[in-house]
Amino acid sequence: MVPAQVKELLLQTLEHERSGLALYRMAIACARDEDLRSEWRDDLNETARHVEILERTCRALTLDCTETTPGCEIVRHLGRALLEALRMAKKALDPMSAELVACDCVVLAETGNHANWQLIGECARTLDKIDKATAAALTHAYDEIEDEEDEHLYHSRGWGRELHLQALGLHAVLPPPEEKRDVRNAIAAARAEKSARRQHRH
Repeated sequence: MVPAQVKELLLQTLEHERSGLALYRMAIACARDEDLRSEWRDDLNETARHVEILERTCRALTLDCTETTPGCEIVRHLGRALLEALRMAKKALDPMSAELVACDCVVLAETGNHANWQLIGECARTLDKIDKATAAALTHAYDEIEDEEDEHLYHSRGWGRELHLQALGLHAVLPPPEEKRDVRNAIAAARAEKSARRQHRH
């Protein structure tokens, strides 16, 4: 029996990943930089795979993938709000500004999603002591997805930082160091950002 809060976490994470599909499609439409568009196309494809993995995990745990809890409704509402912000940006702003809004929206979405996957990993480790079947299912999903979630967050943050600097007329490092170094964890992201700051000064 999957604990109620773990079930809620999985369903909300699934809703978040599903919302990410539409968000990435619109973000790609707002992106001017070809490298950024390529990055987000890869992220879109990976997000679609994340949905499939989560649905498979829910089925393995006998959870209904179509169940919509009040928490899921809130996640869906937030996803629609980000999507609407992108539509507004594409319609009302110049292309450079719309691209910046797209970066901001992707970072907001991926920050929440990254936190969800960290929680899923913690649940897997804790449940291993009391419910090995549930822990195994969560661990399998976590191991397949976590590195990609790290990449989505840290690379998009790097793109947003450098494109904002470029828009301000300041020196920007493009593609950002996070992408060049294929950053996949917080320590590497901090080092990449520090490297970018050094390049800005020169």
